[in-house]
Amino acid sequence: MALTKSKIDRAGMALAKDQFRDADEMVELEDVFDQYRKAHLEPLSNTTLELQSWLNEYGADYYIAQRLKRKPQIIRKLNRLSVRLTQLQDIGGCRIIVEKNAHVDEILSFLERKVGNNKDINIFRKTDYRGRGRDITGYRSAHVLLERAGRKLELQLRSRVQHYWAESIERTSVIYGSHLKEGEGDAVVISYFQRLSDAFYEIESGRAPSARSRIEIDRLKVEAEGIIRDAGRVAVIDGFVNEDVIKTLVETERRNPNPINNWIIVFDWNSGEFVSWDIVGRSPDEAIEAYVRYEHNFPAESNFEVVLIGSSRVATVRKTHGHYFGIEDYSKILESLDESIEGFTLSGNVGVSGRQILLKLYTKHFWGKKTVTQDTLRNHFCKGVASFDGALETLVERGLVLREHANGPVSLNIKLRHEIDQIV
Repeated sequence: MALTKSKIDRAGMALAKDQFRDADEMVELEDVFDQYRKAHLEPLSNTTLELQSWLNEYGADYYIAQRLKRKPQIIRKLNRLSVRLTQLQDIGGCRIIVEKNAHVDEILSFLERKVGNNKDINIFRKTDYRGRGRDITGYRSAHVLLERAGRKLELQLRSRVQHYWAESIERTSVIYGSHLKEGEGDAVVISYFQRLSDAFYEIESGRAPSARSRIEIDRLKVEAEGIIRDAGRVAVIDGFVNEDVIKTLVETERRNPNPINNWIIVFDWNSGEFVSWDIVGRSPDEAIEAYVRYEHNFPAESNFEVVLIGSSRVATVRKTHGHYFGIEDYSKILESLDESIEGFTLSGNVGVSGRQILLKLYTKHFWGKKTVTQDTLRNHFCKGVASFDGALETLVERGLVLREHANGPVSLNIKLRHEIDQIV
């Protein structure tokens, strides 16, 4: 089928307004939409592979994954912005997550140099939302609009903290039933996320949020939780990640040793569980055919989310799309600033609780052969430390704390004194 600009835009308009002359036109224009979205997959995959190759030279830790924008998202955006389908520039998107905000600057410069020497990719535009936030929500990320094979592709670069915020607002949007990142929903709920984003920015910039800011975030948290509960959509969901499923996926991945595999993920937000996670290969025709089929069988109106993600490893998807993983009791919807800091620090390094344990051992001079029992540490020196057992296990696994057996006494590893000094 020849895809002309006018036909593509006609398809976008008809889908956005749900207005078709008859059933035949609906089938025709939906096919035009699918073909146009498919046309982004091959240049997107080639670009992701190129970026992945370059970043291996860069040397720092990173996660990278790609996605084709979901049909419901595209339709919402067409209606919200009153634009034509051919004007959308993020149908194909790639996300890179790095440790710190400063690393985003470094990778931006690094990639600019690489693209400058590449004849297949051009940088069309750069937009940096990290300083002031994109809008009233507080969204922060650096966006680079790339052009390849006549298609616009959006590259998002985020620090781990910026990504943590984005995953939090995504998860809350589903619970609340409003697309918060698009500015929908009660102003109080949006203000909570905006203030939280500002506080995170201060922390990443090496400044402590003011006491007034902390109090305001906690006040907004309480008020926002009430608003979300009153919306009537909140359920207690004990979502979990079945590790046997993950092992099966890793084995499937091992049997398909491609630089990038396309996965179709179906997530049921009613139960907080994966319905399906299937590998569909790199062929655009195969991937889009499966994508359309799954979107039809698992409609967004029934609170299913179908997404086509390309990544080199299953483990990467757990980092780049973390809002699907580890869902806990939704009766506690939002987080205070301290809880949020605990959340994103626990996803790396040793976490707040681990740092508190290290500090107690450090100030009491429990090094090497001078040990303390775990009961004394837990019940006397570290009373009130959240997640004590899990944090201690992390410290032992990292070698920062020495322990001969599971219930044995503990002490700091003197060989890692320099690293422990930096942490505490």
